[in-house]
Amino acid sequence: MNLPNQTSPLLTMAKKDLKAAKILALSDESDIEIIGFHLQQATEKALKAWLTQLGQPNIKTHDLSFLLHQLEDLQQEVSHLWELAELNPFAVQFRYGLLDDEPFDWQTAYQQVKKLITHIEKEST
Repeated sequence: MNLPNQTSPLLTMAKKDLKAAKILALSDESDIEIIGFHLQQATEKALKAWLTQLGQPNIKTHDLSFLLHQLEDLQQEVSHLWELAELNPFAVQFRYGLLDDEPFDWQTAYQQVKKLITHIEKEST
């Protein structure tokens, strides 16, 4: 399958955000808001890469739920990805100290985003 020009750069950036999240999480001075931000960014870029791969134009949004709905509208199976929408608050709210103090399982989110990126890469070959 020939990919639209934006798919590869988006996936490359998604992988960089995923790597940054892991490095930060394993650091002695980890900050959960920054880890969550990078996981949200990796998810956003991966979902946008998937949409681009399906011939859709790049959508200017940070809303993971919106992107997942777009994929559903294109008959893509995303039911297993809806938990990633919980990363939405990390896109903007954390910068203003508006996040709840609920525990955040970065390891689970990391594994889900990693699987998402792998899925998109497999579909592109």
